[in-house]
Amino acid sequence: MKRALMLLVSFALVAPNLAFGAEAEEEFNPEHDFEIGEWIPIHLGPLDLSINKAVAYLILGSVLTMALGIVLMRIKVGSKNEPGRRQAVGEIVYEVAQTQVAEQGLPHKAIGRWFPYVATLMLFIWVVNIISFIPLPLSNEKFELLGVELPTFALYAATSSISVTLALALMTFVFTHFEGLRHNGPVKYFKSWIPDVPKAMYPLIVPLEILGQFMRLVSLSVRLYANMLAGHMLILTFIGLIFVLGNLYIAPFVIGAATLFYLFEVVIVVSIQAFIFAALSAIYIGSAIEPEH
Repeated sequence: MKRALMLLVSFALVAPNLAFGAEAEEEFNPEHDFEIGEWIPIHLGPLDLSINKAVAYLILGSVLTMALGIVLMRIKVGSKNEPGRRQAVGEIVYEVAQTQVAEQGLPHKAIGRWFPYVATLMLFIWVVNIISFIPLPLSNEKFELLGVELPTFALYAATSSISVTLALALMTFVFTHFEGLRHNGPVKYFKSWIPDVPKAMYPLIVPLEILGQFMRLVSLSVRLYANMLAGHMLILTFIGLIFVLGNLYIAPFVIGAATLFYLFEVVIVVSIQAFIFAALSAIYIGSAIEPEH
C-alpha cells in the first residue's frame, strides 16, 4: 500500500511536467502552468466572462463539493438506520464546521442563518485545493495521440489565482457589512468601528478603521492565494530542476524533496487554509452582527 502511494505521488509530481518530447526540456517554465488562457471567449463590454482553466476547475470543484455532500450526508448505508463509514465522515465534517467554525465566530442567533454559508465555504475551498494536487487533463498544453490533439495532464490550483480568492473574500466582505447594517442600523454599526478615544483623535482613527475593514478583504484573499501559489511553484521548481539541468542523476533528490512538499501541502496546508478562510469569515460576520462582542 505504501509503495502504491509513493508511485501515485511520484506520478502526480512528474506527470504535469512531461510534455511528451524534447521540446519540454527547452521550454520548461513553472509560470506556464499558471497561465489560465481563454478557452471560450465571452465578453460583455468591459466584462470578461470567458471560460478558462480557472473557471473549469471552479466548475469541477462545485460539482465535486455537491457530490461529496450528497455521498457523505444523504446516502444511507447499512441496515437499521445505523450510520455507515461515509456518514460517520460526514458527521465529523459537520461537527468541525459547526463547533470549530460557526459556533466560535457567529453569535447564537446567527448560526442558523450563516452556518450553511461558512460550512459550504470550508468544504468548497478544501475540494478546490485538493483537486489542485491531482493531475488532470485541464491544461493549455496539447499533445498528439493517433492524430488527435489532447490536453496534457497538469497540476493547477484555481485558488492560486488572485481573482478567484478575491471573489470569495468579496462575498464575505459584502455579507459582513450587510449583516452589520441589518442588525444594528447604519449609525450604530459605523459608530462601532470607532474605539473609545478622545474626539480630537477621530481624524486619525476613522481613516485607519475604514482602511482596516478593507484590509480584511485583502488578508482573506491574499493569504489563500499566496499559500496555494507558493506551494505549487515550489513543487514545480524542484521537479523542473531535472529538465533545466538536464541531469537525471539528481532525480531521486529533487523528486524526494518535491514529494515531501507535496505531502505537506496535501495533508496540512489544504485543510488549514480552507478552515482559516471559513473561520475568519464567521468571525467577521459575527463581529458585525454583535460589534460590542
